[in-house]
Amino acid sequence: MPSFPTTPIVPNLPMLPTMGVGSYAIPGWMHLFRRHMRDAAAPMDVAEAFEDATRLAIADQIEAGIDIVSDGELRRQRFVYEMYDRISGIARQERPRKLGVPGYDMAPKFYATDRVDAPNGLGLVKEYEDLARLAPGRRLKIAFPGPLTFASNILPGPHYSGVEPLMDDIIMMLRREVEALRLAGADFIQIDEPGLTFVPERRSLDEAANCINQVTRGLSAHTAVHVCFGNNASRPSSPRGMARLLGAMEQLETHMLVLEFANREMAELDILGPLSERYNIAAGVVDVKSFHEERAEDVAARIRDVLRFVPADKLTITADCGFSAIPRWLARSKTQAMVAGARLVREEL
Repeated sequence: MPSFPTTPIVPNLPMLPTMGVGSYAIPGWMHLFRRHMRDAAAPMDVAEAFEDATRLAIADQIEAGIDIVSDGELRRQRFVYEMYDRISGIARQERPRKLGVPGYDMAPKFYATDRVDAPNGLGLVKEYEDLARLAPGRRLKIAFPGPLTFASNILPGPHYSGVEPLMDDIIMMLRREVEALRLAGADFIQIDEPGLTFVPERRSLDEAANCINQVTRGLSAHTAVHVCFGNNASRPSSPRGMARLLGAMEQLETHMLVLEFANREMAELDILGPLSERYNIAAGVVDVKSFHEERAEDVAARIRDVLRFVPADKLTITADCGFSAIPRWLARSKTQAMVAGARLVREEL
């Protein structure tokens, strides 16, 4: 096994540090470029456009005063789908619906035709290296989907006898990616798991937690787990009660839990008491599923509510989910309100 540095996750931060969850809003021109790039753009054009969009996402965060910067995941569609292009041994299924309002039933699905693997990696090391190059001297985070999320979009197909050997290969693929990120210098690696709130293949929550743990085991000081209810077109994919997940969350081998509260009207904050004894907490206090523009004081009031259950030195301030499903002007407004609200409460403390 390779050896890893042992520095703690993102050291020397201010009280109540701020961060985005992962994805950032796509600039308007990028939507147009994506639509036509396969026919109208060459590889150099594509690389330039994605780098320009990433620069904008980083600049918006830095301008707002975010403490922990991500690359905005603009090289991926909806945080995951381009990654399947890097996976061998899978073929695309026909989507059941292509017309009408966007939804989860339009998302790409695959089945295994051979052993599932990413022999050249999922591209995350390059994403992290680009982020470090574009945001020098900043505290950085990189996030990517967890094993349950990948497994929910790949059927065993003709190659695997069932879901367990497929899951084993997905876990091994993601574990290698985490190890490669650590060796590249990444200190803050976040696993995004909508799959924990809607567990695929009839797994128990205990089994689901164990799948995540096999990816993070031994590296928990450098990892966070984002427990996500889904955000495709600003819609959740599963029931949003969190108490039912408490037992599974308490088993996770990670440094931080990233949890959403604003779009749930700050419900179930009491579960943070026992969780904060075990983990640092990143609490979502900005609603990315609403077009409402929060004011700094709105965010500050939510932070004060969270602080009734979480010690200030264990709390990070974030949004409920990524900003990919809202326009850029709104993402800028919400990011600025989040940072300003955190500063208000920081000054009170």
